[in-house]
Parts: sequence; C-alpha cells; structure tokens
Amino acid sequence: MDSNYSVIPKNPYVELQFQKDYGIPKSSEFLPLDVENCVDSKNAGGRDYDSDLDIDDYPLVGSKSGSGIYGAVFNLTTSIIGAGIMALPATMKVLGMVLGFILIILMGIISEISVEMLVRFSVFCKAESYGELVQKAMGKPARIVSEICIILNNGGVMVVYLIIMGDVLSGSIHHQGVFDQWLGHGFWDHRKLIILIILVVCLAPLCALQKIDSLSGTSAASVALAVVFVLVCFTVALIKLVAGKSESPRMAPDFGSKKAILDLLVVIPIMTNAYVCHFNVQPIYNELEHRSPRTMNRVGRITTAICIVVYASTAISGYFLFGKDTEADILTNFDKDLGIPFSSAIDYIVRVGYVLHLVLVFPVIHFSLRQTVDALIFEGSNPLVESRKRSLALTGVLLVLIYIGSTMVPNIWTAFKFTGATAAVSLGFIFPSLVALKLNSKGVGLSPRERVLSWVMLLLAVIVSFVGIAGNVYSLRSKSE
Repeated sequence: MDSNYSVIPKNPYVELQFQKDYGIPKSSEFLPLDVENCVDSKNAGGRDYDSDLDIDDYPLVGSKSGSGIYGAVFNLTTSIIGAGIMALPATMKVLGMVLGFILIILMGIISEISVEMLVRFSVFCKAESYGELVQKAMGKPARIVSEICIILNNGGVMVVYLIIMGDVLSGSIHHQGVFDQWLGHGFWDHRKLIILIILVVCLAPLCALQKIDSLSGTSAASVALAVVFVLVCFTVALIKLVAGKSESPRMAPDFGSKKAILDLLVVIPIMTNAYVCHFNVQPIYNELEHRSPRTMNRVGRITTAICIVVYASTAISGYFLFGKDTEADILTNFDKDLGIPFSSAIDYIVRVGYVLHLVLVFPVIHFSLRQTVDALIFEGSNPLVESRKRSLALTGVLLVLIYIGSTMVPNIWTAFKFTGATAAVSLGFIFPSLVALKLNSKGVGLSPRERVLSWVMLLLAVIVSFVGIAGNVYSLRSKSE
C-alpha cells in the first residue's frame, strides 16, 4: 500500500513527516503571515488539508481535538476577571462616571488588539508560548525577562487571592469574617489555618490537572459567579435609587486637592491591569479545537465583550451603591447593613460567592505560572504534559511558596498596584508592541497603521508604568510621614 509517510527513528519528540513538499522550507524559522489563508487554499475543493499538508510546518494551526470556542472563552474570561474586579468601583469613584466608563471600553479594545497581535505573531514565529515568541523576536535575555514578569504577576495575584479568601472567611483587623458571624469564635478565626485548608482541599486538586481545557467547566462556573455578583449589585443599587437613598455620582475626576490627584495616578495602573490575560493566550490557543488565528480572534472578541459588560456593570452599580464611601476593595462594603430588606443574606451571598469565584480562578492563573516556571528551569526537557511527576512536583512547590507568601505580605492592594504598574503592563502592552516592531524589522511587513498602533501602545504603556510607580512610591512616602 502506498503511504504518504516515511519511516523515521522512534523518538517521543518526532512527529510523522509527510514526503510531499508544498514549497514551505522545513528549516524556516518563520511562516507566512497569511498562514491561515494558505491552509484554507490547500483545503480548496473540499479536500481535508490534514491529508495533504505537513502540520509540522504549522504547529499552531489545524488541531482537530481540544476545547471548543466557548470553553476557550470561559478560560480566557476567567484569566481576566479576578480580584481586580473589586477595585473597579473605587476607580470609578476617582475617575468619575464618564472617564471611568470610557477607559473601561478603551482598555478592553486595546487589550484585545494586543492579544490578536500575540496570536498572529505566534503562528508566524511557530512559537507555542509567550516566552518563546519573545525569544524569537528579541532574543533569550528578553524571554527570561518576560517569564520573570509572568512569574511575578501570576504569583503575586495568587498570593492576593489566598489573602482575600482568608480575610473574607476568617476576618481581619477591620472586618468580621463570615465564619465568625455564623459560628462565633473558634479555630476558624486563624486566617493562616483557613487558607491552608482551602489550599489543600479545594485548590491543590484543581491545580494538579494537566491541561487547561480541563478547567473549562470550573471557568464557566466562575464567570457565572461574577455575573451573580453584578446582578446583586445592580439590584441593590436600583432599590436604593428608587428609594432615594443613593447620592449623585461624580461625572468627572476631582482635581481639587493633591490627594485627589495622587489617587488619580494610583488607579490608572489598576485600570490597565484589568484586562491582562496574555500569559494564558498561547496555552488556551494550543488546546483550541480547529485552532487558527481567526478562531482565536473570535474567542478574544467574545471574551472582551463579556469583560467590558461585567466590568462596566460592576463599576457603575458598585459606585452608585456606596458612593463616596466605596472602599478600594468593594467587598469590604458588604460586611455592614445595606439599608434594604434581607441585607445580611445579601452580604453573605456576595462574600461567599466571591470566595468561590476566586477558588475557581486560582487554578487557571496557576496553569500558566507552572508552564512558565517549567520552561525557565527545565528548558529543553520533554513537554510538561508528558511528565506527570514533574508537573505534580512543580505544582506542590509553587503552592507551598504561594502559601508562604500569603502569610508574609502585609498589604495586598499595594502589591496589586505595583504589579499592575510593572509586570502586568509589560505583559499586556510593552512586550506585544516590542515583538511587533522587532519582527517588522525582520521582514514581517506591518502596515503603516499597525506600526503607528504599536508605537502608540508602547508609549502609553511606558507612561502608565512610570506614572503608576511614581504615584505608588509617593503614596507610600506620604503615609510613612
């Protein structure tokens, strides 16, 4: 029987090779930018391109197995919507309703553009991870810097998640915990113990999963919980508005005092951090069914639309609900009387639902952290998905380190603002624009509009990073004095 395949040595890293040559050099480091159209043209006339085309030349195009579009949407949405959503009403209080609403939409659009750039150039460079793409565009030192940014960003976010879970359930200096309100004083008053129990019982089994598409169900549940939170906020805000208990919101930023201006500088990085999911784009894309840039762009646009609606709804309803008393973490506003019937029940629903949301978000953020640490430490080894022991060992070590961090970090929001102004801005905007500009010099051939957009994104990201760091440093100095 004739075969399209040639006999090759047995090796876990080698795929079956086609004998036919379609004019694409095997040794080429880059693929055509219109790779998807190239694949589509091979499929003309109803032929299955899998039988005619060497998929090894297109490692990020054409897989028939994996998660569907909506599973990918849930995973990407979960990567975006985390603890940062609780800071948006406070940013709306500082920015004003008009500017805050505009920035939520604008940052979503810019972030989606940068995600599409990542996907496009990942296929072009045949890169299967964020760090690999950066390396092929700018060299290994840049890859190491980008992977350190992913570790700092994801590790910091996961530490914050654990602290919030502990504070909500066990209480803190300023706020009473859910368990304390339900059961009175007991061992559950010890935040470190509660965090450890959650980590071992709930988070470790989810984090041990090998593939990110295995988390599609939990991601869908986390998105549903975020929607429940939005609906609760909207309903309570509407009730108070009809009852005449809501104060008029501010429409524009307040420039009347030095403190107001400082608050304005500090919240800008929080807004830029709101849509950062770029570290999970390649893992989600790699496991996407019938993957192609066009399919992933559809995933990204649906995700962006969902996040814009959730973010705008949360920010507006939360600010309407609490007005000038809106806390930096709006969750802390839900441990007091809301001034409506069933206030206590609503408080419990919001806080417990938020903890469950973070539990479901945590493993999605952990997945890219584990992949990045593995690529940094075990470079050249076989893929992590093929080594269950190494995967479990990395998971265990990372969870232990994150737990230790959660017991040592004193102020989660200071950490959030610093990571937003540094690692998050770099991952979401600085590296994607630098990759585009660098590959343009290697013959990518960006259009004039794309070059201008890349430069504008880079310039804005650098300004935001500088302003955010300066504002945070000045804020810390002012408090110490």
